[in-house]
Amino acid sequence: MSEVRRFVAIGVVSTLAYLVIYAVLREFTSATLANAAALLITAVGNTYANRRFTFGIRGRDGAARDHVGGLIAFGIALVITTSSIGMLHLLAPNAGRVTELAMLVAANVLATAIRFVVLRSWIVRSRSTSANLRLERPPH
Repeated sequence: MSEVRRFVAIGVVSTLAYLVIYAVLREFTSATLANAAALLITAVGNTYANRRFTFGIRGRDGAARDHVGGLIAFGIALVITTSSIGMLHLLAPNAGRVTELAMLVAANVLATAIRFVVLRSWIVRSRSTSANLRLERPPH
């Protein structure tokens, strides 16, 4: 399976998990807070899954650095989805939950495309930098 297909499969699972978490949290809190919490919860699992299954990286070496890339992608997704919710509530203040969820799915599709670019460049770059550092070290 190609890298893009694995990324899309993980993205679909992450989006479904996000929607469930969002819908549950939305019953108790604002759209903005439910969105942020659902994104944060799914971002950690998404980064782990992409690291392992999309980019073939196992083990803890570089995991913290890769999760920083995931947090950058999370921040971008948060801006996109929060802006989408804000625009929806501005343009259609009486929009129902189904409309809200549909808007968030569309926003997440855009955020997922950006996440792929960010994670791929971050993780691949960090791997090549680590490999170059190992190659440049003098033997003992």
